[in-house]
Formats: sequence, C-alpha cells, structure tokens
Amino acid sequence: MKRLGMLLVLSALVGMSLSVSGATSDSGVAQVEIKDVEVRVSDHGPVVLLKAENKVIAIFVDPTVAGSIQGVLTGRKTKRPLSHDLMHSILEEFGGKVTQAVITLKDSIYYGALTVVLKDKSKVFDSRSSDAIALAIHSKAPIIVGRDLLDSAGKRFPDSSGSVTL
Repeated sequence: MKRLGMLLVLSALVGMSLSVSGATSDSGVAQVEIKDVEVRVSDHGPVVLLKAENKVIAIFVDPTVAGSIQGVLTGRKTKRPLSHDLMHSILEEFGGKVTQAVITLKDSIYYGALTVVLKDKSKVFDSRSSDAIALAIHSKAPIIVGRDLLDSAGKRFPDSSGSVTL
C-alpha cells in the first residue's frame, strides 16, 4: 500500500478534462457530464474523484483500478497492460468504442452502465462504476451522472487549501 500511496500521491492533482453539459436522458432524468477526474489516496484507500459544477463525488476503488485510471490520466504506461488497457485494445482492434459511462447509486453502491458501439450496434453493459470510469477515460468518452446523484452525493469542492473531507 505504501508504494501505491507514493505513486498516487506523486500525481494526485493530475486531472483529465472532459466537458460539462446539462442534458436530459431518454427517461427524462436530468444528467450532468463530469468535467474532471482525479485519483487520490485517502485514509480509506484509493479514491476516484468525479468533479462537476463545483461538486465532487468520491468513489473508492481497488488499487489496480486506481493505477489503471491514473496511468491514463498521466500518460504513463505500465510495463504490461492492465485489464482496462487490454479491453480498450481489444475494442479498438475490432472497431469498437466506448461512447459513454453512466454512474448511478443504489442502496449505497455505485453502478456503471458502459455503452459500447461496435459495427453500428450499440450495447449497454452493466459494470462496476470503477471499471466504467476506467474504460471511459481510456476511450475519452463522457462520464455522466444524474443531477439527483450530483446533488445528493456530491460534496462542495475544497477551498483554496486543497483539502477535502471524504
């Protein structure tokens, strides 16, 4: 854990800008596109921070997923591909592409819905939220949360000191 902590702390403030938009899904639920993603180390382990509209949603992840996301955010490649690198390579080789990841919260558990397009067919796959985030970042696809999730689970951005309570 100490080595992972040092790796993640070294680049904890690196973010990946996506874009912010307010949209409504086909089901009529207001959606928000995540503007920035960061990986940090907390007292509870690695955490992915999804940022939009001056709020942050903290999703705790396992060290492998944290490393995969951090690698894409910083442009640092591992000596051997991690699972998300492999899945991204397979999709690309077969002409597939992740087009979006939708993150939801149910019974205190975050879920991911990963949309993949292959040969003009679109399919949504149930996934862990962390895997959906990692694959969306690999594909530079938008990460989307519902307005209700951002309002209920999102915490205000930290002040200028940079500290945030998770």
